[in-house]
Amino acid sequence: MAEKQTIDAMWDDSPVDVSTEVNFIWSIANKLRGTYQSDKYKDVIIPMVIIRRFECALAPTKQKVVDQFKANPAYPAKAMYRVSGYQFYNTSEFDLAELVNDADHLAANFKSYIQGFSANIQDIIKSLDFDKQIDKMDKNNRLLSVVKAFSELDLNPVTIDNVKMGYIFEDLIRRFSENAEAGDHYTGRDIIKLMVNILLAEGCDDIFDDGKVITVLDQACGTGGMLSTSYNFIKRYNPSADVRLFGQEINPESYAICLAEMMIKGQNAENICYQDTMKADRFKGTKMRFVIENPPFGTPWGGKDAAEGVEQAVNDEYTKGFDGRWGAGLPGSGDMQMLFLQSAIDKMDDNFGRAAIIENGSPLFSGGTASGESQVRRWMLENDLIEAIIALPTDLFYNTGIATYIWVLSKNKRRERKGKIQLIDASGFYGKLRKALGNKKNEISSGNRTQITKLYADFAENEYCKIYKNEEFIYREYTVMQPLQRSYAITEDRIEAMLSKGSLSSLYDQAKVDELENMEELSGKDLKKLEAYQNNQPLYEAIIAAMQAAISEQVYDSPKAFMPVLTKVLANATADKKLLDKVADGLSVMDKDAEIQKDKKGNILYDKETKDTELVKWEESIDDYMTREVLPHVPDAKAFFEEDLGKKKPVIKTGAEIPFTRYFYKYQQPTPSEELEVKFMDLELSVSERLQEQPEHQDHGLQGAYCRMSHRSASEEIRYQRLQHGIYLRLP
Repeated sequence: MAEKQTIDAMWDDSPVDVSTEVNFIWSIANKLRGTYQSDKYKDVIIPMVIIRRFECALAPTKQKVVDQFKANPAYPAKAMYRVSGYQFYNTSEFDLAELVNDADHLAANFKSYIQGFSANIQDIIKSLDFDKQIDKMDKNNRLLSVVKAFSELDLNPVTIDNVKMGYIFEDLIRRFSENAEAGDHYTGRDIIKLMVNILLAEGCDDIFDDGKVITVLDQACGTGGMLSTSYNFIKRYNPSADVRLFGQEINPESYAICLAEMMIKGQNAENICYQDTMKADRFKGTKMRFVIENPPFGTPWGGKDAAEGVEQAVNDEYTKGFDGRWGAGLPGSGDMQMLFLQSAIDKMDDNFGRAAIIENGSPLFSGGTASGESQVRRWMLENDLIEAIIALPTDLFYNTGIATYIWVLSKNKRRERKGKIQLIDASGFYGKLRKALGNKKNEISSGNRTQITKLYADFAENEYCKIYKNEEFIYREYTVMQPLQRSYAITEDRIEAMLSKGSLSSLYDQAKVDELENMEELSGKDLKKLEAYQNNQPLYEAIIAAMQAAISEQVYDSPKAFMPVLTKVLANATADKKLLDKVADGLSVMDKDAEIQKDKKGNILYDKETKDTELVKWEESIDDYMTREVLPHVPDAKAFFEEDLGKKKPVIKTGAEIPFTRYFYKYQQPTPSEELEVKFMDLELSVSERLQEQPEHQDHGLQGAYCRMSHRSASEEIRYQRLQHGIYLRLP
């Protein structure tokens, strides 16, 4: 059990200025103009940045590697790693600067240079299909200028550390991917730092142990920003820690960048996988100390819009129950966020695992009681897995302005947090960017991170923090109905109402007949349906005609009194009891003065047309709820709990939702109508004064136009203001 021991997680790296490097790289991208559309610049720039980054890293040991390769071309790769100082190398005598010296053979030599990289690096470059780009640039006389420019770019890890390189990649990806889906590719470092702050703020005493092995996973790792930031923070606290980073990514450019940086950082390349997380867990059997991720929002896992093979893979995994990753249930096929949540929980260390995951608002409340979303939430609450949910400011991401939340999950809650959830409204903790970056207009400053992390670590209720028991968000769904009380009559209005609600549509439906008759080709099933309708039409018309002939103002307060009358009226049309019951039901209306209907045992029957649902908190008595919320308005209502888990297809009436914003709602007193009236009168007076002004030395035609425009604009403003406030004031 984790005790209340917190870590000062406010450390932050100094502000990083990458404008020089990014602007230089972007100037190279502009050399591609004409040959490439701007959205395709990344096909060249990303691989070239990666290649140059590797080249700069290898420069100090490059000649030793070349010499060793010349001496023994069969020298083992792992041994060559020791020579290069990294888990990669390049045996070519070329570098980018040398390639430029032989412009006539540049393309061939460049490909040869790439083939000199170790196999793991070649795989990265091949995944980007870069050979095609070399040929395309060469054909269009762009290759020389691009290679020359990149040869002059300093990306040496000594001068450009992993943090700064991460910012460079982040800015490039942002420019290349401003139209990407929300949550794709990467998350801004300001958000990542907050997530790491939160993760490390408590429950992490063990990370200080000498030589401690600490695993960190990102199942949608993008360019690796979350992994790198986690690494930097942990190593700051414990330089002796063995921090092992794991990631899965499906975007090839992002994967290549992430793998490149992880290799330069000295991480195991096998732990960064080019893999759809929905299709497979590449680290099965490995539990993670930390999981940190921003999975895509609103991306389907099933249906026609899902990626190939994903739906089958998810369903196959689901059949494993809790031996797989989706044991708690499948959410709607249109959004995989809750699958990522479950997968993260599955990967968390069973004793110490902690996770920080960004989601949009949907996983908080989407889906009905029996839905997969509701049942996943219920499972998480019943197993005490949710530690906190933190609402972030809007306009925080480069490619979306929507509301987002950090879900903090934990398997080692400290004693005070057991059985509870902390809700933090941090939506107002941000600073405005001097210049918007795509949709990103706001940022979380170091000061903001301090404030939010303190709110979390203090675990005390205040204006921005609410604490509730898990049961607060679990509810039962009750069906509420009124006693069956109906009056019966054969009137024009009731006949029309009966036909409108389709009481006899199974017998005959003119609209369906028209639809079927207008179809170009009928299936065998449709043909039988049409024939049945046509055969039933005489009976249908006979019933209607008989009722029309029997129209009366007589009202009957029970079926017992009405059915003999109806049977007699329709005697020449039908004696079918089921059909008679349908007609009687169609001619009935709810009537509280009518007799309360009962079954043969004397039990009160309840009217399904009055059916409503009430969501009652798990810990609240249904009797207390009915007394407070329902009976004052409907005194004879009765609640029914219809859950039946024993059925072949279980009927589930227990669910969960977390209506976050409801708990931070603040009532604002509307402006009194008297104050509004004064404001509008002042506005109209101002308009009148403007219209009376006659500017000197102005052409009368232009003046008239000006006045008309002014009058129209002001009038529209007045009307708009009235509509906004729901009032209308007569002009004096």
